[in-house]
Amino acid sequence: MDLIVPTKQNPDGFCSFHKLHGGFGGRISNKLSPTPSSSRVFVGCKGRVLVVSDSIRCRAQDGYQKHRRKRVVAVSKVETLSSNGTLQNVEKTQHGNLNGVDSSNGFEEFESNNQLRRLVRNGELEEGFRFLESMVYRGDIPDIIACTSLIRGFCKSGKTRKATRIMNILEESGAVPDVITYNVLISGYCRAGEIDNALRVLDRMSVSPDVVTYNTILRTLCDSGKLKQAMEVLDRQLQRECYPDVITYTILIEATCKESGVEQAMKLLDEMKSKGCKPDVVTYNVLINGICKEGRLDEAIKFLNDMPPSDCQPNVITHNIILRSMCSTGRWMDAERLLAEMVGKGCSPSVVTFNILINFLCRKGLLGRAIDILEKMPKHGCTPNSLSYNPLLHGFCKEKKMDRAIEYLDIMVSRGCYPDIVTYNTLLTALCKDGKVDVAVEILNQLSSKGCSPVLITYNTVIDGLSKVGKTERAIELLDEMRQKGLKPDIITYSSLVGGLSREGKVDEAIKFVRDLEGLGIRPNAITFNCIMLGLCKARQTSRAIDFLAHMVSKGCKPTEATYTILIEGIAYEGLAKEALELLNELCYRGVVKRSSAEQMAVKM
Repeated sequence: MDLIVPTKQNPDGFCSFHKLHGGFGGRISNKLSPTPSSSRVFVGCKGRVLVVSDSIRCRAQDGYQKHRRKRVVAVSKVETLSSNGTLQNVEKTQHGNLNGVDSSNGFEEFESNNQLRRLVRNGELEEGFRFLESMVYRGDIPDIIACTSLIRGFCKSGKTRKATRIMNILEESGAVPDVITYNVLISGYCRAGEIDNALRVLDRMSVSPDVVTYNTILRTLCDSGKLKQAMEVLDRQLQRECYPDVITYTILIEATCKESGVEQAMKLLDEMKSKGCKPDVVTYNVLINGICKEGRLDEAIKFLNDMPPSDCQPNVITHNIILRSMCSTGRWMDAERLLAEMVGKGCSPSVVTFNILINFLCRKGLLGRAIDILEKMPKHGCTPNSLSYNPLLHGFCKEKKMDRAIEYLDIMVSRGCYPDIVTYNTLLTALCKDGKVDVAVEILNQLSSKGCSPVLITYNTVIDGLSKVGKTERAIELLDEMRQKGLKPDIITYSSLVGGLSREGKVDEAIKFVRDLEGLGIRPNAITFNCIMLGLCKARQTSRAIDFLAHMVSKGCKPTEATYTILIEGIAYEGLAKEALELLNELCYRGVVKRSSAEQMAVKM
């Protein structure tokens, strides 16, 4: 009895076979010609092609053989799967074909799947989708792995409907999607927030879901605050004898901590242990984090010290959770002690560890100590990042030490740590508040050349700074610049410009901006209207300001106390103090203006 098994893979991607004698499998038919040229057989089988000759070869999709089969047996009667999943016995004919299977069709199917794989590999998803449709139309059975990659690609780009269509095509073609294919589609739905669709796929799976399937769904439900529904899915999982793993329990424990508290989560931990599922360090970190968030820091420290060494050792994340809680409650000495214990246990601090400490010290105004921590980082194998420097820069800016802030910005760059937009926004805000608007504009102009693109808040900060120092022309230039870069101005942008123009006495220009704002569908707020009215009152045009008040109300914007204060002061400014006082008393009587504010205004009159 002859048996043919794979021996090695050739450079061209084919697997060579040789004959062995043994009792496994069927007999080699005497009809097979011993000469290499006399017989070559192609068998189409679920997207694979078996090529049989004197030195029999088999070429299948990369990784497919490893996953789908362990051996190939070539016998005189070749068994292959039909499209409906039933076994057929196919006799070899004298002409080299198989009854029921055309060798040319099998080869075409093989080449089609190769082309599908190439399209998917090159990221040509739409072309791959169209090619898949044409394949199925011709009656070819598509390759599962290529289709899974196609589903993954469409899910990543948010096109879950197309991914679903591919799954339908697969199922209708006679191919049998495996659990990985279903998991990819379910994961795509979950990432897109389509949990109901994910659950529908779970219900109609043609293969048994695995623990990965359930973990994906449970994670999405728990992240959405649907713990009760997650527990129902867990019950279904247990009924199908798919047993939860440590990831399953950790997901549920984390959600329980958030929704029902740590005490309830501890019950899940006990259940987990009773079912022989061993918690890992991530499980314990979730619980410690929950205890800290409940303000029970001492209990969290005790829990850390009581962690069973047999289960797992605390890692740097465990210590960082405790450290952050210590810093947020002002227990600096305990934080220093924990850091020393951590290093003593051989647990190396991370960049996050040092950033927690630097952030805390900067908030407390202890910039010198924060710099000491920053300089120690390289000794522990940690390179400071932008989150290490940002609190320092913010601290210097808060203390109006702009020279030190710019000095550390330069140090940061010289050490190969390039500031992010948050760093620059912090610096620009401080410079504008300090009146150093020209320096802020200079830094803004350099951002693009430093590989850091300005965002809306960046422009708003500088536009506001320019508007407040009477440089609205330059501010308007920046408005045009941000539009050219595709950034859409918001109400803050326009309010800054309107305020600046009004202060400069360019009220009509400011009103034009408000009209433009309304034309863009952006509703001006009370601050915007108040700026216009203040400008009109200063220009002794109180009657226009009152008209503008009526316009403000007609646009559905509720006047504030400041609105009425501006108008009363405007009336008094025009020499109508008596009328202003009468209006003030009436508004105070109606409760529109507070009595304390009215008294202060009356003194000024």
